[in-house]
Amino acid sequence: MRAFLATVVVLLGIAALGVYFSLFIVHQNEQVLVLEFGKPTRVIQQPGLHWKIPVVETVDYFDKRILDMDSQPQEVTASDQKRLVVDAFTRYRIIDPLKFYQTVRDERMVRSRLGPIVESSLRRVLGASSFQELVRDKREDLMKRIAKLVNDEGKEFGLEVVDVRIKRADLPEQNSKSVYDRMRAERQREAAEFRAQGTAEANRIKATADREATVINAEATRKGEVMRGEGDAERNKIFADAFNRDADFFSFYRSMQAYETGMKAGDTRLLLSPDSEFFRYFNSPGGKTSVPTGAAQTKQ
Repeated sequence: MRAFLATVVVLLGIAALGVYFSLFIVHQNEQVLVLEFGKPTRVIQQPGLHWKIPVVETVDYFDKRILDMDSQPQEVTASDQKRLVVDAFTRYRIIDPLKFYQTVRDERMVRSRLGPIVESSLRRVLGASSFQELVRDKREDLMKRIAKLVNDEGKEFGLEVVDVRIKRADLPEQNSKSVYDRMRAERQREAAEFRAQGTAEANRIKATADREATVINAEATRKGEVMRGEGDAERNKIFADAFNRDADFFSFYRSMQAYETGMKAGDTRLLLSPDSEFFRYFNSPGGKTSVPTGAAQTKQ
């Protein structure tokens, strides 16, 4: 009885191992090529649980997703004889695992098989285009033409080239330096021209402002002189009216103003004759000038 149970356990274990080694899982992003003693027998692209014959059959997994491949930077001469350093990358996916296995064998070998095709297509298309078309005018169209050429040749490897893109397209270092120097000189020339235009405009604005200031000052001076003249005339008119009303009082008032102006504090030095007309109000409250004795006798 024990021997029978042991035999059953052994058989169940062997069966479990057989089932374990017979099953394999295909994920959503995978596709499988089943090999019988190294010879391809079938392709499985549906995800799920699948069977194989243990030991006799093996499976190779291939990615269904879009994969990237970077190309080595290369120098290309455009149609206008300008040399360019081009750095590109390719996006592809495996559409035929059997053909891919037969031609490329492994994803790690894609660069060695597809890389030369990409480089050749880049040289062929860019060599027939100008630098301006690549950099600005027809870049998108050029990328589509390169992708089509690579895709046409990549089908024999079971690949579909989704896209080819240029990451960088620059002039060689020595050319870049000369272009940079030329651009800098051009920008410096433009800057000097702008500065000269700015200086000329500033001088024009300043001259206009100075001219307008001179005109305004002259007009203000003219108006001031007119107003001053009008004020003086009005003052003289007032003085004349006052003189006509009371000549003695007006004379007295003007003399008091003259005394106030002539005898300022700190400087009262005057060189005048004692009987000067200027001091007539000092000699007589009525402002009458004293007459010399000789003159009075002569008058008599």
